[in-house]
Amino acid sequence: MSGDDDSSGWQLTESDPGVFTELLKTLGVPLQVDDLYTLDAETLASMQPIYALIFLFKWVAGTDEKGGAEITYDKEFPGFFAHQVVNNACATLAVLNGLCNIPSLPMGQELTDLITFTAGMDPQSTGLTITSSDYLRSAHNMLSPPSAVSLDGLGLPKTSEDAYHFVVYLPYAGSLYELDGLKPWPVTHGLVDEGGEGWVAKAREVISNRIATYPPDSIHFNLQALRADPLPILQKELAAHQATGASLLEAQVVNKIALENEKRTRWGFENSLRRHNHVGLVHALLLGLARMGKLDAAIENATEKMKERKQKGKEGKMEVDW
Repeated sequence: MSGDDDSSGWQLTESDPGVFTELLKTLGVPLQVDDLYTLDAETLASMQPIYALIFLFKWVAGTDEKGGAEITYDKEFPGFFAHQVVNNACATLAVLNGLCNIPSLPMGQELTDLITFTAGMDPQSTGLTITSSDYLRSAHNMLSPPSAVSLDGLGLPKTSEDAYHFVVYLPYAGSLYELDGLKPWPVTHGLVDEGGEGWVAKAREVISNRIATYPPDSIHFNLQALRADPLPILQKELAAHQATGASLLEAQVVNKIALENEKRTRWGFENSLRRHNHVGLVHALLLGLARMGKLDAAIENATEKMKERKQKGKEGKMEVDW
């Protein structure tokens, strides 16, 4: 679960594919994360191979996420599973619970050592091992630096904010599993069909049913696919089309490669902004507005816009930030 308490040293993580993909790169894993806006068969097929689905949702205590159905735990789960033992670590924990259960996945030495060291540990001990790792905490915080502004000691009233949580769905030993660091054991959702769409068909059913337990038109969700890096796949396709002289198919693949490179350029720019401390810039802008006598009007305008935004959020007319 992610809240506003960063006393553990683990900062809030933005639910963004560029952030997750950068984390994978740091961990030495040659995979990529992409947003999923639909679970239809065509979209999922275009992103294969998909190894896991990362699901972000608004966490509400006591919510019946199964719609009255019984949760089936696998207490003998033989794979990797870690509990979340501190706030704000759920994003990286969901990624690790997914990565460490993918067979023969290339990874950096630190992640390899983690799997070896935690082999045979219970989920709580594995979670403690992860959250006490300086390397993993640094990788997690790389694109979510702590706030340079503290409101402690000002006597301001405490406000409760919405909490969001990451879990991961993936196939393991022929079944679909949900690995949630706040649950005592992995949740099994039954056997998956080896034919047709494969495990993602079962995942679609489970995730759709879970979303259906929330109020209609709820927008407090985000779904991302942990998938193979598409560039090497596209480059092989391009070479094959060039060899056979299929110019139309070649042009289509060239366009896909261009879009993929454009996306990565955008991710790189956005991540560079996340690494930068903008407090100095904001201070200079505020000082400039004050000197021009425009600061009070700007504050009033911003306050009104925030009130409108909060009201629209309560009415379900505006997407909230994750």
